[in-house]
Amino acid sequence: MKGAEMRLKVDQKKKKEYTARIAQANRSELVVIIYELFLVAMEDAEESFAKGELSEGVRYVKRAEGFLQELMGSLDRRYTIAEELMRLYRYVYEQLIFSVIRQKLVNGETVKEVMGKLKEAFIQVAKEDKSSPVMENTQQIYAGLTYGKGSLNEVLLKGNESNRGYWV
Repeated sequence: MKGAEMRLKVDQKKKKEYTARIAQANRSELVVIIYELFLVAMEDAEESFAKGELSEGVRYVKRAEGFLQELMGSLDRRYTIAEELMRLYRYVYEQLIFSVIRQKLVNGETVKEVMGKLKEAFIQVAKEDKSSPVMENTQQIYAGLTYGKGSLNEVLLKGNESNRGYWV
């Protein structure tokens, strides 16, 4: 199996895992997932730039920028911490813009450190957040009920199928 095919399969597997996590996540857990995806995009950008794949690196930086914009847009400005977070996000955003312009990571280690520390802080918040999942009417996913050859299978339990989807 070639490298690109292998990476595509890994990406599809990760996409499936993230989709399952997102379907079951509350607000705090969603923020943690966005931080994780931001950091993955930054790692991919770093790898691409190191290989000389400049357009691919820029694409990953722009993907990270999209995740950052989501974090910026979801801040609740009623709290003073939101302004502090916005200052950090603006700094990170500037570095991403410079990275796109220069087609190399600008202050990449600092950006990953800042966002990594924020992710760790939100992991602690998520542990204390007992709110219900943001997405309603989703299937429940249980891992570990059955095993496949060399892997752990997930089982979707069908419950209230008639209530899934949009309500008009």
